[in-house]
Amino acid sequence: MGMTMTQKILAAHAGLESVTAGQLIEANLDLVLGNDITSPVAIHELNKMKVDGVFDKDKIALVMDHFVPNKDIKSAEHVKEVRGFACDHCVTNFFDVGEMGIEHALLPEKGLTVAGDVIIGADSHTCTYGALGAFSTGVGSTDMAAGMATGQAWFKVPSAIKFNIVGKPSKYVSGKDVILHIIGMIGVDGALYQSMEFMGEGIQYLSMDDRFTIANMAIEAGGKNGIFPVDDLTIEYMKAHATRPYKIYEPDADAEYSAEYTIDLSTLRPTVAFPHLPENTKTIDEVGEIKIDQVVIGSCTNGRLDDLRVAAEILKGKKVKKGIRVIVIPATQQIYLDAMEEGLLKTFVEAGAVVSTPTCGPCLGGYMGILAAGERCISTTNRNFIGRMGHVDSEIYLASPAVAAASALTGYITDPTK
Repeated sequence: MGMTMTQKILAAHAGLESVTAGQLIEANLDLVLGNDITSPVAIHELNKMKVDGVFDKDKIALVMDHFVPNKDIKSAEHVKEVRGFACDHCVTNFFDVGEMGIEHALLPEKGLTVAGDVIIGADSHTCTYGALGAFSTGVGSTDMAAGMATGQAWFKVPSAIKFNIVGKPSKYVSGKDVILHIIGMIGVDGALYQSMEFMGEGIQYLSMDDRFTIANMAIEAGGKNGIFPVDDLTIEYMKAHATRPYKIYEPDADAEYSAEYTIDLSTLRPTVAFPHLPENTKTIDEVGEIKIDQVVIGSCTNGRLDDLRVAAEILKGKKVKKGIRVIVIPATQQIYLDAMEEGLLKTFVEAGAVVSTPTCGPCLGGYMGILAAGERCISTTNRNFIGRMGHVDSEIYLASPAVAAASALTGYITDPTK
Protein backbone atom coordinates (compact mmCIF):
# COMPACT_ATOMS: atom_id res chain seq x y z
CA MET A 1 0.00 0.00 0.00
CA GLY A 2 1.26 3.47 -0.90
CA MET A 3 1.86 6.37 1.47
CA THR A 4 0.36 9.82 1.86
CA MET A 5 2.42 13.03 1.89
CA THR A 6 2.54 13.03 5.67
CA GLN A 7 3.50 9.37 5.89
CA LYS A 8 6.37 9.84 3.41
CA ILE A 9 7.79 12.77 5.38
CA LEU A 10 7.59 10.85 8.66
CA ALA A 11 9.17 7.74 7.13
CA ALA A 12 12.10 9.76 5.80
CA HIS A 13 12.68 11.44 9.17
CA ALA A 14 12.48 8.10 10.98
CA GLY A 15 15.00 6.51 8.61
CA LEU A 16 12.43 3.99 7.37
CA GLU A 17 11.51 2.95 3.85
CA SER A 18 7.82 3.05 4.68
CA VAL A 19 5.36 3.54 7.52
CA THR A 20 1.71 2.69 8.02
CA ALA A 21 -1.11 4.38 9.91
CA GLY A 22 -0.97 3.61 13.61
CA GLN A 23 2.74 2.73 13.62
CA LEU A 24 4.85 4.24 16.42
CA ILE A 25 8.03 5.92 15.21
CA GLU A 26 10.82 8.15 16.45
CA ALA A 27 11.52 10.95 13.99
CA ASN A 28 14.26 13.54 13.69
CA LEU A 29 13.12 17.15 14.02
CA ASP A 30 13.91 20.14 11.82
CA LEU A 31 12.48 22.73 14.21
CA VAL A 32 11.19 22.92 17.78
CA LEU A 33 8.97 25.89 18.61
CA GLY A 34 7.84 27.51 21.84
CA ASN A 35 6.22 30.78 22.90
CA ASP A 36 6.10 32.93 26.01
CA ILE A 37 3.38 30.80 27.64
CA THR A 38 4.60 27.29 26.84
CA SER A 39 8.39 27.73 26.83
CA PRO A 40 8.82 28.33 30.59
CA VAL A 41 7.20 24.96 31.33
CA ALA A 42 9.45 23.27 28.75
CA ILE A 43 12.53 24.99 30.21
CA HIS A 44 11.68 23.67 33.68
CA GLU A 45 11.33 20.14 32.28
CA LEU A 46 14.56 20.46 30.32
CA ASN A 47 16.38 21.51 33.49
CA LYS A 48 15.14 18.34 35.22
CA MET A 49 16.72 16.23 32.47
CA LYS A 50 20.18 17.52 33.35
CA VAL A 51 21.21 17.48 29.69
CA ASP A 52 24.17 19.40 28.37
CA GLY A 53 22.40 22.16 26.47
CA VAL A 54 20.05 21.94 23.49
CA PHE A 55 20.46 19.60 20.53
CA ASP A 56 20.91 22.41 17.96
CA LYS A 57 20.78 26.12 18.72
CA ASP A 58 19.72 26.83 15.11
CA LYS A 59 16.76 24.44 15.16
CA ILE A 60 14.89 25.96 18.10
CA ALA A 61 12.60 28.96 17.77
CA LEU A 62 11.33 30.88 20.79
CA VAL A 63 8.75 33.50 19.88
CA MET A 64 7.36 35.93 22.42
CA ASP A 65 3.89 36.66 21.14
CA HIS A 66 0.97 35.87 23.45
CA PHE A 67 1.36 38.55 26.16
CA VAL A 68 3.94 40.74 24.41
CA PRO A 69 4.58 43.57 25.10
CA ASN A 70 4.06 42.22 28.61
CA LYS A 71 0.68 42.97 30.13
CA ASP A 72 1.54 42.29 33.78
CA ILE A 73 4.26 41.13 36.17
CA LYS A 74 3.64 37.41 35.58
CA SER A 75 3.95 37.71 31.81
CA ALA A 76 7.08 39.82 32.24
CA GLU A 77 8.63 37.14 34.45
CA HIS A 78 7.81 34.45 31.88
CA VAL A 79 9.51 36.34 29.09
CA LYS A 80 12.48 37.13 31.30
CA GLU A 81 12.97 33.43 31.94
CA VAL A 82 12.80 32.55 28.24
CA ARG A 83 15.09 35.46 27.37
CA GLY A 84 17.67 34.17 29.84
CA PHE A 85 17.39 30.62 28.51
CA ALA A 86 17.85 31.82 24.92
CA CYS A 87 20.93 33.77 25.93
CA ASP A 88 22.45 30.95 28.00
CA HIS A 89 22.01 28.43 25.17
CA CYS A 90 22.81 30.83 22.30
CA VAL A 91 19.43 30.12 20.68
CA THR A 92 19.64 31.71 17.25
CA ASN A 93 15.94 32.20 16.62
CA PHE A 94 14.72 34.14 19.65
CA PHE A 95 12.16 36.82 18.80
CA ASP A 96 11.34 39.51 21.36
CA VAL A 97 9.73 42.98 21.31
CA GLY A 98 10.72 44.92 18.22
CA GLU A 99 11.36 41.87 16.07
CA MET A 100 8.63 39.53 17.24
CA GLY A 101 5.46 38.53 15.49
CA ILE A 102 2.72 35.97 15.95
CA GLU A 103 4.71 32.75 15.75
CA HIS A 104 2.83 30.98 12.96
CA ALA A 105 3.08 33.99 10.66
CA LEU A 106 6.64 34.84 11.67
CA LEU A 107 8.42 31.52 11.14
CA PRO A 108 7.46 31.04 7.46
CA GLU A 109 8.23 34.71 6.86
CA LYS A 110 11.72 34.20 8.33
CA GLY A 111 12.28 31.11 6.18
CA LEU A 112 12.50 28.78 9.19
CA THR A 113 9.91 26.34 7.82
CA VAL A 114 10.10 24.69 4.39
CA ALA A 115 8.63 21.76 2.48
CA GLY A 116 9.54 18.33 3.79
CA ASP A 117 10.30 19.47 7.33
CA VAL A 118 9.13 17.79 10.54
CA ILE A 119 8.23 20.52 13.02
CA ILE A 120 6.81 20.38 16.53
CA GLY A 121 5.66 23.32 18.57
CA ALA A 122 4.20 23.80 22.01
CA ASP A 123 1.20 25.54 20.50
CA SER A 124 -1.74 23.76 18.92
CA HIS A 125 -1.70 25.86 15.75
CA THR A 126 1.77 24.68 14.79
CA CYS A 127 -0.05 22.75 12.05
CA THR A 128 0.06 26.03 10.04
CA TYR A 129 3.30 25.08 8.27
CA GLY A 130 1.58 22.29 6.38
CA ALA A 131 0.71 25.01 3.88
CA LEU A 132 4.33 24.72 2.72
CA GLY A 133 4.25 20.94 2.39
CA ALA A 134 5.78 20.26 5.82
CA PHE A 135 4.60 17.95 8.59
CA SER A 136 4.01 20.19 11.57
CA THR A 137 1.97 19.57 14.67
CA GLY A 138 1.35 20.87 18.16
CA VAL A 139 2.71 19.11 21.23
CA GLY A 140 2.79 19.62 24.97
CA SER A 141 5.56 21.50 26.75
CA THR A 142 7.13 18.27 28.01
CA ASP A 143 7.44 16.98 24.44
CA MET A 144 8.90 20.35 23.49
CA ALA A 145 11.51 19.93 26.21
CA ALA A 146 12.41 16.45 24.97
CA GLY A 147 12.62 17.78 21.43
CA MET A 148 14.96 20.60 22.47
CA ALA A 149 17.17 18.11 24.29
CA THR A 150 17.31 15.29 21.76
CA GLY A 151 16.15 16.65 18.40
CA GLN A 152 13.67 13.79 18.18
CA ALA A 153 10.02 13.06 18.95
CA TRP A 154 7.75 10.05 19.08
CA PHE A 155 4.72 9.96 16.77
CA LYS A 156 1.90 7.61 16.00
CA VAL A 157 1.69 7.75 12.22
CA PRO A 158 -1.70 9.28 11.36
CA SER A 159 -4.20 8.00 8.86
CA ALA A 160 -5.37 10.62 6.38
CA ILE A 161 -8.47 12.30 4.99
CA LYS A 162 -8.29 13.56 1.40
CA PHE A 163 -9.92 16.89 0.54
CA ASN A 164 -10.18 17.35 -3.22
CA ILE A 165 -10.38 21.12 -3.86
CA VAL A 166 -12.03 22.05 -7.16
CA GLY A 167 -13.53 25.18 -8.75
CA LYS A 168 -12.69 28.84 -8.38
CA PRO A 169 -13.94 30.95 -5.43
CA SER A 170 -15.92 34.12 -5.97
CA LYS A 171 -14.84 37.51 -4.58
CA TYR A 172 -14.58 37.71 -0.78
CA VAL A 173 -14.59 33.92 -0.41
CA SER A 174 -11.25 33.10 1.22
CA GLY A 175 -9.31 30.33 2.89
CA LYS A 176 -11.14 31.11 6.15
CA ASP A 177 -14.45 30.32 4.50
CA VAL A 178 -13.04 27.09 3.08
CA ILE A 179 -11.86 25.76 6.43
CA LEU A 180 -14.96 26.92 8.31
CA HIS A 181 -17.07 25.13 5.69
CA ILE A 182 -15.02 21.95 6.17
CA ILE A 183 -15.19 22.08 9.97
CA GLY A 184 -18.92 22.70 9.78
CA MET A 185 -19.21 19.67 7.51
CA ILE A 186 -17.09 17.13 9.44
CA GLY A 187 -17.24 18.56 12.99
CA VAL A 188 -14.59 19.50 15.55
CA ASP A 189 -13.56 15.84 15.93
CA GLY A 190 -14.12 14.82 12.32
CA ALA A 191 -10.40 14.48 11.63
CA LEU A 192 -9.32 13.37 15.10
CA TYR A 193 -5.59 12.46 15.01
CA GLN A 194 -5.68 12.29 11.23
CA SER A 195 -3.77 14.15 8.55
CA MET A 196 -5.96 16.51 6.54
CA GLU A 197 -4.43 16.39 3.06
CA PHE A 198 -5.58 19.02 0.56
CA MET A 199 -5.16 18.53 -3.18
CA GLY A 200 -6.89 19.20 -6.48
CA GLU A 201 -6.93 21.72 -9.30
CA GLY A 202 -8.75 24.31 -7.19
CA ILE A 203 -5.68 24.83 -5.02
CA GLN A 204 -4.22 27.07 -7.73
CA TYR A 205 -6.83 29.68 -6.76
CA LEU A 206 -5.78 29.68 -3.10
CA SER A 207 -3.04 32.15 -2.15
CA MET A 208 -0.30 31.16 0.29
CA ASP A 209 -2.13 33.23 2.92
CA ASP A 210 -5.29 31.20 2.20
CA ARG A 211 -3.35 27.97 2.59
CA PHE A 212 -1.74 29.08 5.85
CA THR A 213 -5.24 29.85 7.17
CA ILE A 214 -6.63 26.45 6.16
CA ALA A 215 -3.69 24.48 7.57
CA ASN A 216 -3.76 26.60 10.74
CA MET A 217 -7.29 25.50 11.58
CA ALA A 218 -6.83 21.79 10.88
CA ILE A 219 -6.60 21.39 14.64
CA GLU A 220 -10.11 22.83 14.98
CA ALA A 221 -11.36 19.69 13.20
CA GLY A 222 -9.24 17.55 15.53
CA GLY A 223 -6.59 16.99 12.87
CA LYS A 224 -3.05 15.93 13.72
CA ASN A 225 -1.88 18.12 10.87
CA GLY A 226 -2.99 19.73 7.63
CA ILE A 227 -0.83 19.61 4.51
CA PHE A 228 -0.83 21.00 0.98
CA PRO A 229 1.10 19.77 -2.06
CA VAL A 230 4.05 21.88 -3.15
CA ASP A 231 3.31 23.79 -6.36
CA ASP A 232 4.89 26.74 -8.18
CA LEU A 233 3.35 29.21 -5.73
CA THR A 234 4.82 27.34 -2.75
CA ILE A 235 8.25 27.24 -4.36
CA GLU A 236 8.05 30.95 -5.18
CA TYR A 237 7.21 31.69 -1.52
CA MET A 238 10.06 29.56 -0.17
CA LYS A 239 12.58 31.09 -2.58
CA ALA A 240 11.52 34.56 -1.43
CA HIS A 241 11.83 33.76 2.27
CA ALA A 242 14.11 30.78 2.89
CA THR A 243 17.72 29.89 2.16
CA ARG A 244 17.43 26.34 3.48
CA PRO A 245 16.96 23.44 1.04
CA TYR A 246 13.51 21.92 0.83
CA LYS A 247 12.21 18.53 -0.27
CA ILE A 248 8.95 17.83 -2.07
CA TYR A 249 6.92 14.76 -1.13
CA GLU A 250 3.91 13.64 -3.17
CA PRO A 251 1.33 11.01 -2.23
CA ASP A 252 1.48 7.64 -3.95
CA ALA A 253 -1.30 6.91 -6.43
CA ASP A 254 -2.42 4.03 -4.20
CA ALA A 255 -2.19 5.96 -0.91
CA GLU A 256 -4.96 4.96 1.48
CA TYR A 257 -7.39 7.52 2.92
CA SER A 258 -9.96 6.93 5.63
CA ALA A 259 -12.36 9.31 3.89
CA GLU A 260 -12.48 11.58 0.84
CA TYR A 261 -14.40 14.82 0.31
CA THR A 262 -14.76 17.16 -2.64
CA ILE A 263 -14.92 20.90 -1.90
CA ASP A 264 -16.18 23.01 -4.81
CA LEU A 265 -14.88 26.51 -4.20
CA SER A 266 -17.30 28.00 -6.72
CA THR A 267 -20.27 27.05 -4.54
CA LEU A 268 -18.94 28.43 -1.25
CA ARG A 269 -20.30 31.55 0.41
CA PRO A 270 -18.76 33.64 3.20
CA THR A 271 -19.15 31.49 6.31
CA VAL A 272 -19.49 32.33 10.01
CA ALA A 273 -18.97 30.04 13.01
CA PHE A 274 -21.48 30.82 15.76
CA PRO A 275 -20.79 30.32 19.49
CA HIS A 276 -19.46 28.20 21.01
CA LEU A 277 -17.72 25.83 18.58
CA PRO A 278 -15.99 26.28 15.20
CA GLU A 279 -18.29 23.58 13.78
CA ASN A 280 -21.41 25.67 14.44
CA THR A 281 -21.31 27.28 11.01
CA LYS A 282 -23.79 29.17 8.88
CA THR A 283 -23.35 30.81 5.51
CA ILE A 284 -23.69 34.58 5.50
CA ASP A 285 -27.14 34.11 3.91
CA GLU A 286 -28.31 32.16 6.98
CA VAL A 287 -26.90 34.45 9.68
CA GLY A 288 -29.87 36.73 10.30
CA GLU A 289 -29.55 39.94 12.35
CA ILE A 290 -26.70 39.53 14.85
CA LYS A 291 -25.64 42.76 16.57
CA ILE A 292 -21.98 43.01 17.55
CA ASP A 293 -19.90 45.13 19.94
CA GLN A 294 -16.35 44.41 18.79
CA VAL A 295 -14.38 43.38 15.69
CA VAL A 296 -10.92 41.76 15.79
CA ILE A 297 -8.92 41.42 12.57
CA GLY A 298 -5.64 39.58 13.14
CA SER A 299 -4.19 36.44 14.79
CA CYS A 300 -2.07 33.57 13.48
CA THR A 301 -5.05 32.67 11.32
CA ASN A 302 -5.83 35.97 9.60
CA GLY A 303 -3.29 38.68 10.40
CA ARG A 304 -1.33 38.45 7.16
CA LEU A 305 -0.97 41.10 4.47
CA ASP A 306 -3.70 39.72 2.18
CA ASP A 307 -6.07 39.77 5.15
CA LEU A 308 -5.30 43.42 5.92
CA ARG A 309 -5.63 44.37 2.26
CA VAL A 310 -9.12 42.88 2.03
CA ALA A 311 -10.24 44.58 5.25
CA ALA A 312 -8.81 47.94 4.13
CA GLU A 313 -10.51 47.66 0.74
CA ILE A 314 -13.87 47.36 2.47
CA LEU A 315 -13.20 50.08 5.07
CA LYS A 316 -11.53 52.64 2.79
CA GLY A 317 -13.33 55.98 2.78
CA LYS A 318 -15.92 54.75 5.26
CA LYS A 319 -16.44 54.97 9.03
CA VAL A 320 -16.79 52.25 11.63
CA LYS A 321 -20.31 52.21 13.07
CA LYS A 322 -20.54 54.39 16.16
CA GLY A 323 -20.14 52.28 19.30
CA ILE A 324 -18.27 49.43 17.56
CA ARG A 325 -14.71 48.74 18.70
CA VAL A 326 -12.43 47.59 15.87
CA ILE A 327 -8.97 46.20 16.65
CA VAL A 328 -6.56 45.43 13.78
CA ILE A 329 -3.43 43.39 14.56
CA PRO A 330 -0.78 42.85 11.86
CA ALA A 331 0.76 39.44 12.52
CA THR A 332 4.43 40.45 12.25
CA GLN A 333 6.61 43.53 12.27
CA GLN A 334 7.23 43.09 8.52
CA ILE A 335 3.51 42.85 7.82
CA TYR A 336 2.99 45.96 9.97
CA LEU A 337 5.66 47.81 7.95
CA ASP A 338 4.31 46.63 4.59
CA ALA A 339 0.77 47.62 5.60
CA MET A 340 2.03 51.03 6.67
CA GLU A 341 3.87 51.59 3.39
CA GLU A 342 0.78 50.57 1.41
CA GLY A 343 -1.37 53.01 3.39
CA LEU A 344 -3.50 50.28 4.94
CA LEU A 345 -2.88 51.42 8.50
CA LYS A 346 -3.92 54.95 7.56
CA THR A 347 -7.14 53.53 6.14
CA PHE A 348 -7.85 51.65 9.38
CA VAL A 349 -7.20 54.64 11.62
CA GLU A 350 -9.22 57.02 9.44
CA ALA A 351 -12.11 54.55 9.50
CA GLY A 352 -12.08 54.56 13.32
CA ALA A 353 -10.17 51.36 14.08
CA VAL A 354 -7.11 50.95 16.30
CA VAL A 355 -3.94 49.20 15.11
CA SER A 356 -1.93 47.09 17.56
CA THR A 357 1.64 45.85 17.67
CA PRO A 358 1.85 42.16 16.66
CA THR A 359 0.41 40.02 19.45
CA CYS A 360 -1.92 37.07 20.03
CA GLY A 361 -3.57 39.26 22.72
CA PRO A 362 -7.35 39.09 22.34
CA CYS A 363 -7.46 35.69 20.59
CA LEU A 364 -6.95 33.82 23.85
CA GLY A 365 -8.55 36.41 26.10
CA GLY A 366 -5.12 37.67 27.07
CA TYR A 367 -5.46 41.41 26.60
CA MET A 368 -6.04 44.06 23.92
CA GLY A 369 -9.77 43.40 23.58
CA ILE A 370 -11.28 41.45 26.48
CA LEU A 371 -15.07 41.05 26.27
CA ALA A 372 -17.49 41.89 29.10
CA ALA A 373 -20.60 39.88 29.96
CA GLY A 374 -23.19 39.95 27.20
CA GLU A 375 -20.85 41.39 24.55
CA ARG A 376 -20.43 39.93 21.09
CA CYS A 377 -17.32 39.95 18.93
CA ILE A 378 -16.84 38.98 15.31
CA SER A 379 -13.26 37.83 15.01
CA THR A 380 -10.85 36.45 12.42
CA THR A 381 -9.29 34.24 15.10
CA ASN A 382 -9.64 30.46 15.26
CA ARG A 383 -11.59 29.54 18.40
CA ASN A 384 -14.89 30.67 19.86
CA PHE A 385 -15.15 28.52 22.99
CA ILE A 386 -17.02 29.77 26.06
CA GLY A 387 -14.92 32.43 27.76
CA ARG A 388 -12.22 32.29 25.08
CA MET A 389 -12.08 36.07 24.64
CA GLY A 390 -13.23 37.21 28.06
CA HIS A 391 -16.37 36.77 30.16
CA VAL A 392 -18.09 33.38 30.01
CA ASP A 393 -21.30 35.17 29.04
CA SER A 394 -19.71 36.85 26.00
CA GLU A 395 -19.98 35.45 22.46
CA ILE A 396 -17.46 35.06 19.63
CA TYR A 397 -18.35 34.69 15.96
CA LEU A 398 -15.53 33.48 13.70
CA ALA A 399 -15.32 34.88 10.18
CA SER A 400 -13.03 36.08 7.42
CA PRO A 401 -11.45 39.56 7.33
CA ALA A 402 -13.96 40.54 4.64
CA VAL A 403 -16.97 39.65 6.80
CA ALA A 404 -15.36 41.23 9.87
CA ALA A 405 -14.64 44.51 8.06
CA ALA A 406 -18.10 44.69 6.51
CA SER A 407 -19.64 44.07 9.93
CA ALA A 408 -17.59 46.90 11.45
CA LEU A 409 -19.41 49.35 9.19
CA THR A 410 -22.93 48.24 10.10
CA GLY A 411 -22.70 46.95 13.67
CA TYR A 412 -24.25 43.66 12.54
CA ILE A 413 -22.73 40.55 10.95
CA THR A 414 -22.78 41.62 7.33
CA ASP A 415 -22.32 40.11 3.87
CA PRO A 416 -19.25 41.74 2.26
CA THR A 417 -20.48 40.83 -1.21
CA LYS A 418 -23.49 43.16 -0.99
